[in-house]
Amino acid sequence: MLDLVPIDTVIVNGRLFTMDAPGHMVEALAIAGGRIIAMGSTAEILALSNGRSPAPRIIDAGGRVGLPGLIDSHCHPDMTGVRIGRWHDFSDGATSSRDAVLDLIRRELEGKPAGHWFLGYRYDDTREGGYPSREELDAASGGRPVFLYRRCSQMGVANSAALAEVGFAAESPDPPFGGIGRIAGSREPSGMLFARAAHILIEHVQASYTPDDFRQGLIRVFDEYLSFGLSSIHNSLVQTQAIRACQDMRDRGELNLRVGLMITGRDEELMAAVLRSGLRTGFGDEWLRLVGVEWVGDGSTSGRTAAYTTPYVGTPLAGEPAEYRGTLLLDPMVHRRRVKNALDHGMIVCTDAMGDAAIAQIIEIYESVLKDGAYPDHRLRIEHCCAVTPPNLAGLLRNGIICSSAAGFAWDLGDAHIANRGAAAMVDFWPHRAMIDAGVVAPAHSDAPVCTANPFCAMSSLVNRRTRSGQSLGPSQGISVFEAVQAYTVHAAYAGREENLKGRLRPGMLGDVVLLDRDPFAEPKEALHETRVDATIVGGAVKFDRLGAWT
Repeated sequence: MLDLVPIDTVIVNGRLFTMDAPGHMVEALAIAGGRIIAMGSTAEILALSNGRSPAPRIIDAGGRVGLPGLIDSHCHPDMTGVRIGRWHDFSDGATSSRDAVLDLIRRELEGKPAGHWFLGYRYDDTREGGYPSREELDAASGGRPVFLYRRCSQMGVANSAALAEVGFAAESPDPPFGGIGRIAGSREPSGMLFARAAHILIEHVQASYTPDDFRQGLIRVFDEYLSFGLSSIHNSLVQTQAIRACQDMRDRGELNLRVGLMITGRDEELMAAVLRSGLRTGFGDEWLRLVGVEWVGDGSTSGRTAAYTTPYVGTPLAGEPAEYRGTLLLDPMVHRRRVKNALDHGMIVCTDAMGDAAIAQIIEIYESVLKDGAYPDHRLRIEHCCAVTPPNLAGLLRNGIICSSAAGFAWDLGDAHIANRGAAAMVDFWPHRAMIDAGVVAPAHSDAPVCTANPFCAMSSLVNRRTRSGQSLGPSQGISVFEAVQAYTVHAAYAGREENLKGRLRPGMLGDVVLLDRDPFAEPKEALHETRVDATIVGGAVKFDRLGAWT
């Protein structure tokens, strides 16, 4: 039968790790119609392809290591894309003090009309010297609205003009599951906005953004993702304009990687419409597909708002209560009804939870739903799922819950976790050794733009148990390089109910392959984060070529 199948692409002279077992590899494979149809030696695959008309494209891997296309199971490309060129990206490192931040705002707004916003994202108070006060932002902005959104996407600081635009004043109540920071001893807003309060401001600012605004930014973001070897992503908390943008890209032939949609629970109308429509997980095609639905259960550990059973340590935020343990953002009874309804509609349910108290709450909610109905293959997910204490690990295992692990936090935000929770607590953070040994499925993700989208940085922290700066997260939870790659291939595919499509190199699977500049299984594990991608091949087509060798 293979003699009759037109072959589009062959990859030869490689060391292509299938991810079926450690060390299992083939030299070559053939791709037809975007799928792998044959695997074997270079001689076998070339013999299979000889004499074809049209002749297949030959990609000579030149002895390089190849992996299945990598999958980031939780990131926010739409959040990044629509802000490119509109918001200032504080991750550029140009501001290392609060005064530098204020000078930047002053320069950017000089001569601008009244009502012109300064918007910043990826703001890191630990790097930028803390948060400017509302009054400092007022002085720097000349009365124009300013909002600095913290990199964790759970909080930010606004000036008086920005607060006025969304109607936040002394008499304003805190929105449900959100907080308006107050000046000590009064109800006057301090400028700090937490959880839902920050998101209300973001929604106000982005209400005028069009699907084409998202499309133009997504093209750039996806090109960066491809350079890191990502052939598939799950777009977390995806919003209406981004859904439309991805469909437009698909129609225009601009969608160069595969996108899974996780519908945002922050837009109740969108969520209700999707569930009412009858769509369920898996709807779509190989390029654009519905993964499931998502809600947010607590804040962030680096921002000192994630929910824990014990108080935070280290330096408190201004106005932080004594013995503060963070905040839970979901009503258990309401969320239980949501989860059951979504499961009844055939959806994978994803709920974000970082702190051990939030994770325990979501496990309890999931468990109560699973007792009520027959959901044998539910694929319930807890997103980020950082503080997996022994009781939480037992709850994940008992209920077959997927720990969608924010391994990118370990690399980029690990120092802040140590500062806010203490070094001794790190044994329970991202404990992939314990989860693998117990049998808990734990894909890894970046949460980009919160952290770098580069999977090899997150893998490095899982293997070496070190942060970007080199601080130790405790060696006992370290895993092998093969196990770390599984978290971005096999387990990530399972988390999206796509294990029959991607995550391994096998006949019948999608022809997604990443070629590397080194063998990560043979190189010193301490250098894993230095791994570079030479080519990313999606459906047999080269979508990224670092060396210009195959395009």
